[in-house]
Amino acid sequence: MKNKLITTISLFIVLLIYSCQSEPSAPRKDTDKKSSHPDTVSFIAVGDNLFHDSVLRSSLNEGTGEYNFFPIYTEIKSIVAKADLAFINQETVMAGERFGYSGYPAFNSPQSLALAHADTGFDIINIANNHTLDKGASGIISTLDFLDTIPQFTVIGARKEGKSAHIINKNNISLGFLSYTYGLNGNVLPKDNPNLVSLINKEKMKEEIEELRPLCDFLIVSMHWGEEYKLEPGKEQTDLALFLAELNTDLIIGHHPHVLQRADKLPRPDGKETYVFYSLGNFVSHQRERERIIGGMMFLTFTKFANGETSIADFGMIPLITHYNQSFNNTKIYPLYAYTEELLAEHGLKNFGAGLSMDFFYGVTKRLNTKIIMHNPFEKNK
Repeated sequence: MKNKLITTISLFIVLLIYSCQSEPSAPRKDTDKKSSHPDTVSFIAVGDNLFHDSVLRSSLNEGTGEYNFFPIYTEIKSIVAKADLAFINQETVMAGERFGYSGYPAFNSPQSLALAHADTGFDIINIANNHTLDKGASGIISTLDFLDTIPQFTVIGARKEGKSAHIINKNNISLGFLSYTYGLNGNVLPKDNPNLVSLINKEKMKEEIEELRPLCDFLIVSMHWGEEYKLEPGKEQTDLALFLAELNTDLIIGHHPHVLQRADKLPRPDGKETYVFYSLGNFVSHQRERERIIGGMMFLTFTKFANGETSIADFGMIPLITHYNQSFNNTKIYPLYAYTEELLAEHGLKNFGAGLSMDFFYGVTKRLNTKIIMHNPFEKNK
């Protein structure tokens, strides 16, 4: 009986030792492997969403009196929706029907346009541009009120009150956003709310950037700047870009010229680089010149490593074509890689002898000083 008890105890001790030694490190290996992977945020940005009268008319359902803007974005939705964060420069206010819908020169688009933005997958809506006060201070406040009802949106460039900066936390990465415009088409900010729209002012910009810089992993600045229709950035743009690089800005998103301008990488005091796209051109418009119907979707990946170091990867551009037919209907945005000779033959600019061709589009991409992406970056095996 004693021997049997000793044998039982010995067996129990052996089993206990074996259970303590059997594969104890497997969970730690998985944890270590996971923690060694950097955090990333995929980011896209597009230029001027500019809704002329003809865009509004072609989107109106005469039977219901309602506007349907969803079809405009169907061909690029598979890219926008898959990005972790997506930015759009909304060039026109969406103040509501009581302000009267209108195109150039004082724009006001239906608020249902914002619902199309949300459905497409845009997250960051910039509204600091020269048309922000087209319907006065009350028009932009009405726009802000409506945008506040869409939870996924972060609105930059204008606010009813409070500070200009926004911080978005995504995938363990913090991204700070600021936005500025060169002017307001002669309109003046209300005296009782001078911070309603952010204007380019170096002293104010320096103050806001230096306050925001320590609070985020990446700092992004939206700039509505430059001279319309110029294919190269002007001295004011390049000087401002250098100014922002000196403040250790990570990314500058440029718009307003309505045509594509080149990209640059500028040295920073901290040893990194500031990435800048001087102009992403038009996103949606019915402008009638060939340089104004090819725009760009900037693409990049923000990366943060386990030791806290950060970097930007995959910086490039997907060229986009604004398509509309010869009756200025059927407006759609196509990636250049999905655009065809058949669609080109139907383009409304054919009426204007614009010298439109696929060779022209590809020629534009050669002057942009950046990687040109000719596939959906979120599809595998590309």
